Amino acid sequence: MDKLIKNINSESVFIMGNEVEYQSGQIVSKTLAQNQALSLTLFAFDKGEEISSHESEGDAMITVLEGTGEISIGDEKYTLHGGESIVMPARKPHAVYAAEPFKMFLTVVFPR
Repeated sequence: MDKLIKNINSESVFIMGNEVEYQSGQIVSKTLAQNQALSLTLFAFDKGEEISSHESEGDAMITVLEGTGEISIGDEKYTLHGGESIVMPARKPHAVYAAEPFKMFLTVVFPR
């Protein structure tokens, strides 16, 4: 059977935030799993980088691994720090902005 979770060693203890590195002036992403039901992705944002407002067909949950990120959902803005999470509901506009370098883990669950 093919590995469902990829780009990570199985049966090894790891620190999630160490699995993706910052790059100057960029957003770096590393997909861990993706199919019709689920998407798991790590991100490292350099200061000032952003993912502009968009919508998803699935509910999306961000967990900040380190640093501080600004999350917009509809007209509301939230500042999240390492260890904090937020759910962005499906079909509701949302955006992510790096006020400082930060890393996050994104889980998206799609309807079936």
